[in-house]
Amino acid sequence: MQILRTSADIYLEEADELLSKNDIIQASEKYYRAAEEAIKILSSVILEKNIISEVISKNWNTEIINKAVFQLSSVLGNWIIESWGSAVVLITVNLDLLQVKKYRENIVKLIQIADERFNRKIIERG
Repeated sequence: MQILRTSADIYLEEADELLSKNDIIQASEKYYRAAEEAIKILSSVILEKNIISEVISKNWNTEIINKAVFQLSSVLGNWIIESWGSAVVLITVNLDLLQVKKYRENIVKLIQIADERFNRKIIERG
């Protein structure tokens, strides 16, 4: 079975390419978007009706994403709060290249878990 790539993967690739060109600000924005997409994916797979009904009525916004992060942490563990915190730091603080690379690792973990859960759900529905 082929593993499906997600929107989070695309943002991660774009961010890595920008970082390789030392475009730290644009890379940080893409890492944030990658993390945001990963949270949305995990929410749709794990939280399903709990958060999706709210998204349908209000659309995704910062409040709903933060609520999803905390709900996901009760299922996946507190590391998800740290990963989301890394994304927030990347988008709000001007960092140097080494700091961005450090925070990137938390984003990568978040995306890997989102990809794993998403693909597992696809296989189960298969």
